[in-house]
Amino acid sequence: MDVSITDVPERRRYEARVDGQLAAIAEYLPADDTVVFTHTQAFDGYEGKGVASALIRSALDNVRRKQLSVLPVCPFVAQFVHRHPEDYADLIQVPSAGRSTPQADST
Repeated sequence: MDVSITDVPERRRYEARVDGQLAAIAEYLPADDTVVFTHTQAFDGYEGKGVASALIRSALDNVRRKQLSVLPVCPFVAQFVHRHPEDYADLIQVPSAGRSTPQADST
């Protein structure tokens, strides 16, 4: 299975494609020096095949290269980081009191 992963900033998401077909997405909101991951979805036929995990691994590696932190609002991203603390725990941004996280556009 040939998986390619790209950041698509104009859509605020990372995309995983398998043999050219969109297989999974990880949506995010940029916020100063933090990337807030809000939703991850593997599409029909790609669930349980490791595509979403490969997507999140690549996205987190990309965030690290940009020297940003991560706020994992998405349960899948939070669980992934929890399962791989030696690789990604240092990226996690803990929200402080009085600090708001960005909200998705309602339009």
